[in-house]
Amino acid sequence: MEFLKAKLVIRSFTALIFALILALPLLAQAPPQADQNQSAQTQASPSAAAEQGKFILHKFENPIGEETFQIVRDGNWLNVKMNFKFTDRGTPVPLSATFRSSEDLTPEAFEIKGKNSRSTDIDEQVEVQSTQIRVRDRDKWTEAARPAQFFTIAGYAPATMQMLMVRFWASHSSPAELATFPSGRVKIEPRGQDQISIGGKNETLDRFTVEGLIWGRETLWFDSKKNLVAAVTTDAEFDHFEAIRDGYESALGIFVGKAGSDGMAALADLSKGISGSRAETLALVGGTLIDGTGKDPLPDSIVVIEKGQIVAAGPRKQIKIPRGATKIDARGKTILPGLWDMHSHFEQVEWGPIYLAAGATTVRDCGNEFEFIAAVRDAIAQGRGLGPRLLLAGIVDGTGPLALGVERVDTLEQGKMWTDKYHEANFQQMKIYSSVKLEELKVVTEEAHRLGMTVTGHVPEGLTAYQAIDAGQDQINHIEYIADIMLPPLPANASRLDRLKASGDIDLNSPESQKAISFLVQHGTVVDPTLALFEFFTANTSKPPVTIEPGVAKVAPELASILAESGPPSPAAPLFEKLVQKYIAIVGALHHAGIPIVAGTDQTVPGYSLYREIELYVQAGFTPMEAIQSATIVPARVMGLDKELGTVEIGKRADLIIVDANPLESIHNIRKVEFVITNGVMYNCAELWRSVGFKP
Repeated sequence: MEFLKAKLVIRSFTALIFALILALPLLAQAPPQADQNQSAQTQASPSAAAEQGKFILHKFENPIGEETFQIVRDGNWLNVKMNFKFTDRGTPVPLSATFRSSEDLTPEAFEIKGKNSRSTDIDEQVEVQSTQIRVRDRDKWTEAARPAQFFTIAGYAPATMQMLMVRFWASHSSPAELATFPSGRVKIEPRGQDQISIGGKNETLDRFTVEGLIWGRETLWFDSKKNLVAAVTTDAEFDHFEAIRDGYESALGIFVGKAGSDGMAALADLSKGISGSRAETLALVGGTLIDGTGKDPLPDSIVVIEKGQIVAAGPRKQIKIPRGATKIDARGKTILPGLWDMHSHFEQVEWGPIYLAAGATTVRDCGNEFEFIAAVRDAIAQGRGLGPRLLLAGIVDGTGPLALGVERVDTLEQGKMWTDKYHEANFQQMKIYSSVKLEELKVVTEEAHRLGMTVTGHVPEGLTAYQAIDAGQDQINHIEYIADIMLPPLPANASRLDRLKASGDIDLNSPESQKAISFLVQHGTVVDPTLALFEFFTANTSKPPVTIEPGVAKVAPELASILAESGPPSPAAPLFEKLVQKYIAIVGALHHAGIPIVAGTDQTVPGYSLYREIELYVQAGFTPMEAIQSATIVPARVMGLDKELGTVEIGKRADLIIVDANPLESIHNIRKVEFVITNGVMYNCAELWRSVGFKP
């Protein structure tokens, strides 16, 4: 799910881490014209290719590899070979698959082997017999009864298998659900048509969504000959991923934007069935109010909301409930401001219900695909979607081995151009990634500040936090960059293990640490530490992920198999444990020095990691109130929205949560969010969790 260098760094040094037209038979179309270089003997062979093609593979819209496929007729059988490979930030991700079926695409055999992300491997096989199906996962075989209808496919890749699956579905009466092997069930839904222009010609494509291969929806487009043209999805580490048929790349941005807006429309329809209240006037009666200002809790309170705005909040005896208001009995509950997640990557529309279910009513997206996130933000803001208010940081990067996306700032002109473009699209911030050079960083910060934007992000390779902040960077993502400037001098040839040991031994009273803290205070630097992310990647078989974050047991099945996976403890495991504890201590020291700390998760375990982040702040020495404020009023101030959001006060936007316990008594009670109110609309959180396959 994560495209940040922080996660990649941790993974590397822990060695374990993070339709009628379609209903036509497969070969009803005329086979493509043979390649001019293809031999006459091959063309004349009874096993000649019936179909072949190529998809360009993209991550965050950046072309990183390709997939080729060939379908060969062998008597009454079809044999398909697929080769899929991309290189993601220097790491090769190769995958191959074979598929054999009858002419109507009923599977007979399927095998897939290789990598489906930088950090995950796959080695699975399916053998179809007359009454049963045998499945191999690495060395283990299992058996299951053969359903009347089924297909063989294992995740988002290769795209060719998705194409064949939709063809099979369409030519077999388009069932509401389709069993898949090695595991799972999928839902395929026609979502209308789109016109795109390719090479000056307009072409009408059929749009579909697929659910069940990954967590959430994928969006696929097919041409009139039932060829897959584009797939907008996420890969096995939950990053934006696109497979575009060769020749259609110029429409990539259109596909990405439409996937976002269509997904939001689907969720808007879903939201109509979630219980709660859409009353114009709403009164929360009898709850304990923690308004987020730092005042003592107010028992037996009333909060009145009209047209999405708080119009009264105080003791029951002082508040008059307007006639006709819908009353919500909040006795025994606690009312708090809606939470903020200040480090998200809203990479698929399902994050909308998840954030709301967790009580997050405002979310800062820290770098995304331009077309996708703008479409999602606008759909939510205009009531055409389901999700929290989105604040956007536009990502830029320089060319280099860790480069990401397509927004390159390799020149001063590019730095200004991208900053202007993001500003024109109403982004609040710029986000600096790993390969931006110092001079370009200065241009981005100068232009952003001129336009009233702030700058957040990583510390690029080769720079220190001192340099980035001196260059104008206002905020730092990830505590590791602060720890780096607290290190004592190390030998030039110090190894990564040496640095790891030194980081775990940082003395917060040392001159280096005190200099770093003073510098951050002087510059008013804001830090989002993402402690929950770092802690999560200390998991191993002796310390399973679910023991770190219990929410792992509640995520959708497509996520559970990945999030619950861990390897044996590495020899360096004790060092990592020590490092995370040091990171927690550093965050406590920064907070006590007055440095603004804002809660952010970098996704990790969707929804639940926000709770863990807040809990870790209490472990770092925050009071429960201060920890809650790190996810309410502090980020509102940081983003210049404290007049509108962040506390439960008259005149502010009605973004609130109702919790079935008091988190000031135990910060772990913050996990008991029962209802969320966003812009005056109340939703049942248990139903929001279930709407995207999670357990409440």
